[in-house]
Amino acid sequence: MFTTPLYVLSGLCLIIVLSEWLVRRTALRHLGVALLVILLAAIIANIGILPAGSTEARPVPTYEAIFAYVAPISIFWLLLRVNLKELLRAGLPLIILFLIGSLGTTFGVVLGMWAVNGQENVGELYHAVGGMFVGTYTGGSVNFNALALNYDMVKEGTLYGGSVVVDNIITTIWMIITLAIPSMLARFWPKAKKAAGAPEEQVSKEVDLGIEMDTESIHPMDFAITLALGMGALLVSNELAAWAKSAGTPVPSIIIITTIALIIAQFPVTQKLRGPQMLGMFSVYLFLAVIGAFCDLAALRGMGELGGVLLVFALITVFVHGVITLTAARVMKMGLEEAAMVSQANVGGGTSALALARSLGRSDLVLPAVLLGALGNAVGTFLGFWAAEQLLPMIS
Repeated sequence: MFTTPLYVLSGLCLIIVLSEWLVRRTALRHLGVALLVILLAAIIANIGILPAGSTEARPVPTYEAIFAYVAPISIFWLLLRVNLKELLRAGLPLIILFLIGSLGTTFGVVLGMWAVNGQENVGELYHAVGGMFVGTYTGGSVNFNALALNYDMVKEGTLYGGSVVVDNIITTIWMIITLAIPSMLARFWPKAKKAAGAPEEQVSKEVDLGIEMDTESIHPMDFAITLALGMGALLVSNELAAWAKSAGTPVPSIIIITTIALIIAQFPVTQKLRGPQMLGMFSVYLFLAVIGAFCDLAALRGMGELGGVLLVFALITVFVHGVITLTAARVMKMGLEEAAMVSQANVGGGTSALALARSLGRSDLVLPAVLLGALGNAVGTFLGFWAAEQLLPMIS
């Protein structure tokens, strides 16, 4: 029963309910639903009420399904409310900062692997591990797994499993840090220009609870159309990604589904469809709950010295990334919220960056968050291979 889909899904839904209640009724509203969902899921998973992660030896089908289907469809649904003109007016500075942050991640991986003497303490596959972390902290787990499969890391049970655990722990920690950055550093930060392309009224220091935005009156026909569009778009994007890969020009599925959503969103009839906003945010929270559940502290302790080495390596990586990203943001005279969102798009991917933007009260950053996550999926694998094949071997 512990890993049965009905049990796990019920538990994840109750975590979302509790998080929403705490944000609406208590002083925890300043943490935001996204952070509370992650924290509560991590606590509940580590005390044994829900499974802590999913492994090949002990798979949790619900978690795997949420990663494979719910997360990309949630992005599709939320993008159906997008007007591309907003991004075209303001996207370039964010894209530049994102690319700088990606290079910061790459440099952080090289420095981190050198600091822990990766060739000796991680083993012969230290370069593969480094490439995987460049990939995942540039765009997400898609890149992580692409490099892992290329280097047959899945056959290295302890090393691969430890890398997955550390990746999820650091992703959770970085979500907390990026949520706190705007308030922690505000007194030291010069006043930024108006948010990239955002109307002045959209910029707010208050948590965007999104109650009005996420509340919709849905007819069964709207519900069915929304579901069919989401599932159909994911099916088409997966098939096109598989075809492109077989043709020798791989294109991540997330980029395809994002493109499909943006095209559909420009038709006026799409704006009349009810349901995408509510279903999209619920799906995002499910995804974040699974991220929290993957924060398996017991698994990390059980790895002994290797777990500590990987944890130190990953901490150095994200620290260097954070310093470089924030420094660049200050030089570019960008706001702390923009810098935090861009950094989260690097480390956590588009879905968690989207949730961060909402928690910071910056609904104008929702579209850039998703598109930067898609950009990360596109470039992360290439950067990962560059680090694994060219940069990391040099430190030996």
